This record gives sequence, C-alpha cells and structure tokens, in this order.
Amino acid sequence: MRKTERAIWVSGLMLALLGAAFGEAGPADAQAEILSLLQRQEEAWNEGDLESFMVGYWNSEQLTFYSGGQIQNGWQATIERYRRRYQDEGRSMGHLAFSGLRIELLSADSAFVRGRWQLEMPDASQLGGLFTLIVKKLPQGWRIVHDHTSSRQ
Repeated sequence: MRKTERAIWVSGLMLALLGAAFGEAGPADAQAEILSLLQRQEEAWNEGDLESFMVGYWNSEQLTFYSGGQIQNGWQATIERYRRRYQDEGRSMGHLAFSGLRIELLSADSAFVRGRWQLEMPDASQLGGLFTLIVKKLPQGWRIVHDHTSSRQ
C-alpha cells in the first residue's frame, strides 16, 4: 500500500471512529450545544435570574466550583455563593459577557471549555477574569460539572 493510499485509509478510519464516538450528533453539534448553554447562562444572568443561570450547572452534590481560593462542593453551595456575592442586600447582578471561548471536546459526552468573563456592575465598576469548565452531556443535556473561575483583581 502506498503512502497516499494508507493516509486515505487511516483518515477514513479516523472519521468512522469519530462518527461512531459521537453517534448521530457530530463534534460541531456538541460544540454548538455547549455554546448555547453558555449563551443561555449569559442571558439569564443579565435578566437577574440566578435560578435559570444555575440550570447550566449539574444539579448534584458532586458539582465542584473553585474560585478565589475557595472550593464549593455541590449545586446548593454554589448557588448560595452566587447569592451572597451578587444578590444579597438587593444588589444588581450586573451585565455578564463571555468572550474568547474555546471548546475542546474530550469525548462524545465531555468537553473542556476556556474563556473570559466580564461583569459590568451598575456603578460602572468592572469585574472579570478567566474560567475553565468541564462540561458533560447528561440525560438533561450538557451541564457544567466543574468550574474554576479566576478574577483579574
């Protein structure tokens, strides 16, 4: 078998394996679904709807959230942290924007997401930083199972 024939055969095999791994939905579909999850989170945050924002997270005690040198274990602890930090005392949650998103599929049901977050508060102060997410495709759809968020402050 010549090099070109072997390369074509190997490429075909790789595509077949990739197709089998992702079933009917391909990698582009998975990336689009993950992007949609993050867009829904942005929209919910900007509407001040923390509960809808939290739908993007795995509702499990196994959810992990790392930020500011703190570790939150579980969905309930994570939403409570968000409430304390962004809603207590009648505070506005501000306007959230994600950018620089990079979605890397690890398998048919897991991905690694990196990006930036920017939060403009009503007093014009700005918060922001970087985040790294691990998302998994669960029966209810793609959900964040681990979030590591840093702040540039």
